[in-house]
Amino acid sequence: MKKPFSPENRERIDSPFTRRQFLETSVGTIVAGSLLSSAWAAEIRNGIPYRTLGNTGEKVSCIGLGGYHLGKQSDEQESIRIIRAGLDEGINFLDNCWDYNDGESEIRMGKALRDGYRQKAFLMTKIDGRTKKGSARQIDESLRRLQTDHVDLLQFHEVIRDTDPDRIFSAGGGMEAAVEAREKGKLRYIGFTGHKSPDIHLKMLETAFAHKFTLNTVQMPLNVMDAHHDSFEKKVLPVLVKHNIGVLGMKPMGDSLILQSKTVEPVECLQYALNLPTSVVITGCDSLPILQQALKVARTFQPLTQTQVAALLAKTEKAAQSGQYELYKTAHNFDGTFHNPQWLE
Repeated sequence: MKKPFSPENRERIDSPFTRRQFLETSVGTIVAGSLLSSAWAAEIRNGIPYRTLGNTGEKVSCIGLGGYHLGKQSDEQESIRIIRAGLDEGINFLDNCWDYNDGESEIRMGKALRDGYRQKAFLMTKIDGRTKKGSARQIDESLRRLQTDHVDLLQFHEVIRDTDPDRIFSAGGGMEAAVEAREKGKLRYIGFTGHKSPDIHLKMLETAFAHKFTLNTVQMPLNVMDAHHDSFEKKVLPVLVKHNIGVLGMKPMGDSLILQSKTVEPVECLQYALNLPTSVVITGCDSLPILQQALKVARTFQPLTQTQVAALLAKTEKAAQSGQYELYKTAHNFDGTFHNPQWLE
């Protein structure tokens, strides 16, 4: 019997990567964020800058539609209109998850992707499963809801526990199901997400490197408050840039918590996240006006100066210190798999 990541099944990496080298990766790896953001605007489609999704080489819209808020919208037809309007206006990156709103988010997105809209989308969803059996089941359920035979990107959701990386990569773990699904054409690329701790993200990356497995993407909170408190931007982003792993920024407004601080405006939040070397900034749009706001920011975005970045960070520094506006890091409010541990099967 083959080991789960025998040489035949491993993804090649260009050079050995020791723990020491991993931990020595520093913020210095990133040149000015504004320069990288500008360089990553590979092309423009319908006024929307497209950036390269790391080692995949795929071109994706710099703004992506978050799936959670689409499922919370009270009117299903309005959710469908938002998705289709986004695709028509030039957004191609769609975010979703197996567990969002008990599957309702995927169901609505599946309906929106009928009538030729699937061809316009770079479709991503996430699973919570940690075992091979559970992950395989969740992948197939997501495909049925999304009414497609494949997703472009599958990510392991809520890597928020210190034990998650080893569980995913263990014999009989979720990564085996993802790799088999990729071999069968059910998905194209593999990544992971999390919002709790940069150190857990680093452990997941280190575990992948130890298995000589090439992750395609990593999703994490990147916003004006993260920079001050237990920061993904400072700890994880340099590693992703160094290894050309696609950067998916989420919670640019902290799921509205940052706006409650009254320190910054929504447009400033989006501009800050776009100014980082993100491939995509995923934002929740539960109405057409909010979608239009995101589209306008994307179309008018210009790299921020160091002075502008410093001003935004100065405005948010004091409010960010306690973590009260980033509860996804400091509490269990946002931890779906904490409240539903059976999802991890």
